[in-house]
Amino acid sequence: MHMMALGQFLFSLPTLAFNDFKRQTSWRHPSNSRVGARPASQSLGPGDDTICLSGLLVPEFAGRRIYLDQLRDMGDSGKAFALVSGAGESFGAYVIENVNETGTLQTGQGVPRRVEFDLQLKRVDDIRAEPGGGVDPGPIDDYWEWWL
Repeated sequence: MHMMALGQFLFSLPTLAFNDFKRQTSWRHPSNSRVGARPASQSLGPGDDTICLSGLLVPEFAGRRIYLDQLRDMGDSGKAFALVSGAGESFGAYVIENVNETGTLQTGQGVPRRVEFDLQLKRVDDIRAEPGGGVDPGPIDDYWEWWL
């Protein structure tokens, strides 16, 4: 069972599990000054819609750091991806604005045993969503690999 999907990337215990889901939605209401009255404002429609997913990765128990790199690769592409909750709620198309990670409790080789991460997503027009989902499924010539 997965918690959420960003394109084809699944957030779950084996990949990346998030603890906090924060969403901030704004609307645009610019105003013009008037003499002797309050400023006149007009609604111009939706503004920014951002989602921040925060979580803890403990590679010895659950998840792997390679999945943070996969999200970075998706962010490098500049493409938008559909964001869908595990319950099937569609949030729309989002781009990855940033990925932050903090590694602590390093081993003798400098590998962190505990990694806290934040993923910042920003809503874009749904038409920009990447139809392929963003996660590389692997080489096409490995069709028969499952059989071996």
